[in-house]
Amino acid sequence: MSETTPDAPGPEATGTEVEVPLDPAAQAQQLGTRSGMWGRAGTGDTSGYGGITRALEMPGLAQRPLGGWFDAIVDRLDALVPGWGTGRILVYRDELTLFVRREALLEVARALRDDAQLRFEMCPSVSGVHYPGSIGEELHAVYHLLSVTHNRRIRLEVTCTDADPHIPSIVSVYPHADWHERETWDMFGIQFDGHPSLTRILMPDDWNGHPQRKDYPLGGVPVEYKGAVVPPPDERRKY
Repeated sequence: MSETTPDAPGPEATGTEVEVPLDPAAQAQQLGTRSGMWGRAGTGDTSGYGGITRALEMPGLAQRPLGGWFDAIVDRLDALVPGWGTGRILVYRDELTLFVRREALLEVARALRDDAQLRFEMCPSVSGVHYPGSIGEELHAVYHLLSVTHNRRIRLEVTCTDADPHIPSIVSVYPHADWHERETWDMFGIQFDGHPSLTRILMPDDWNGHPQRKDYPLGGVPVEYKGAVVPPPDERRKY
């Protein structure tokens, strides 16, 4: 079976279609199902969408050729940093995501920044994702890279476990990732080893937990507003 996928956008893209063979093992990975708007069991979901049930899936892996300039990026990385990847590459909605081994992250980042054929000079964003159902890689750090020279964008993704939430900091390569890594640690609890000052940036210094993790309680903190107290979601009236 095969899937017809258009070339990824870019200066060299021709607009023609490329046949991308699909490996049965590369199909979408289902992580579980979610009920309601927030996936909250019991009385916590006050959105009124409790009847919604949807599958939680990761996109299937891409197979070579990837199309457009994507293959040139992967080939160049293979030449510069052998063994850099985990074997997972996603091409989804014309965007390229490379899964990088955390031990190779700094070397990959330097190669992407400094090599003339790559030249991804900027890292506009670092963010986190929590997949509690993805055993062995529950936490993901996602890096968006921009090449001003070649007018290209790619995404790097590095995974770690809840039990070992450590990923190397890339501040030494992209200094402007400083606050992004602090926010990702603050919200998700990923420890960026080597960061010059990994402290909270959104929540108070004495805050307990990381609020954007899926296992973080929804509500539970009453809020004072102009003399009135707004109860947490799980103590409000039922709709």
